[in-house]
Amino acid sequence: MRVLLDENLDRRLKRHFDADFEVVTVAEHGWSGKKNGELLRAAEAEFDAFITMDRGIEYQQNLGSLALRIVLISARSNRRQDVEPAIPAVNAAL
Repeated sequence: MRVLLDENLDRRLKRHFDADFEVVTVAEHGWSGKKNGELLRAAEAEFDAFITMDRGIEYQQNLGSLALRIVLISARSNRRQDVEPAIPAVNAAL
């Protein structure tokens, strides 16, 4: 499964995903600065899932029209140490 990690998340989180997942960051893929709609449409063509902390995404985008899994992480902040405990639940959701 190909997974895209949003640019608001620390790239070092990649090592905490299951080995079965190919995790790539938005920056690594050369998509830094793309707006959510454009980013999601591009991701849909190349990835199976998109991981983000953008709480407004469900209100800003028509997610039902996408053939892309969206996993929204809820954590105190987007600092790695705050997000890292949520990764096992993300792995399970994927």
